[in-house]
Amino acid sequence: MLASLAPALFVALWSTGFVVARAIAPYADPNLFLLARFAGTAALFACIALAMRAPWPRGREIGKHLFAGALLQGVYLGAGYWAVAQGLSAGVMALLGALQPLLTATLAAPLFGERISTRRWQGMSLGLAGVVLVLMPKLSAAFQHASVSANANADLSGAHANPLLVVVVAVLAVGAITAGTLYQKTSLAQADIRSASAVQNAGAAIVAALLALALGEHRWIGSATLWISLAWGIAMLSGAGVTLLVWMVRHGEAARATALLYLAPPLAALESWLLFRETLAPIQIAGFGVALAGVLIARRG
Repeated sequence: MLASLAPALFVALWSTGFVVARAIAPYADPNLFLLARFAGTAALFACIALAMRAPWPRGREIGKHLFAGALLQGVYLGAGYWAVAQGLSAGVMALLGALQPLLTATLAAPLFGERISTRRWQGMSLGLAGVVLVLMPKLSAAFQHASVSANANADLSGAHANPLLVVVVAVLAVGAITAGTLYQKTSLAQADIRSASAVQNAGAAIVAALLALALGEHRWIGSATLWISLAWGIAMLSGAGVTLLVWMVRHGEAARATALLYLAPPLAALESWLLFRETLAPIQIAGFGVALAGVLIARRG
């Protein structure tokens, strides 16, 4: 039952991460919010594991789980949010994130012996093309903004970090989630997923705390939107969403599981249209169809 429902549920939950990031922007600094989210999820899973008397990782395995969680969530989201805050377009960041399934497939073959058929490569390429179509309006706006910024007064040149550094950090974020995903297929797969989720979210919380301290983040304006977003982030994003991803990677092929990520940007665009009245262009609707076709082909390949 879970095996059949997990893919659809995961995509639906994962896509809301884009909406949450936008919703909390006026009320909290990103890494401070992530710290609260990861710590809350760690506490939630710790209570579940203790109540159900689940076995806990021991010895070196604890460090491995902390490291995996730091990569899968802490570095990925922390670095990604920082890159966007430094002027990188959210559309460009989402496009870089869409490269993760291809990167995962490329590494999963030599590391774990996963056989990636030609049909699956074609499906993932089609999924990436669909994401590009969905993000096209944002990418066009980003390029126009970059052109205007290049011609702007030099007095503003110090407003953000070095552009090359921003791109490097964004690429690092994508590499982190790829490594964190693949790491789940090592000895970590033997651990109870409830206690493992508690430890891995603790690892992500440590990264968020360090980033919040390093960047001097302190803004937290209590509001209904912020608290609802935090509850959703704890229970559904870091709780159910990430746990479903880890479960699918453990019980199947990493490339097949991560191909689902191609559907997150299209669904996020639809959710933004419903919640924030953002324009949904025909090219984005077409991209949704192309991405869906690509994912179906990749998962059947």
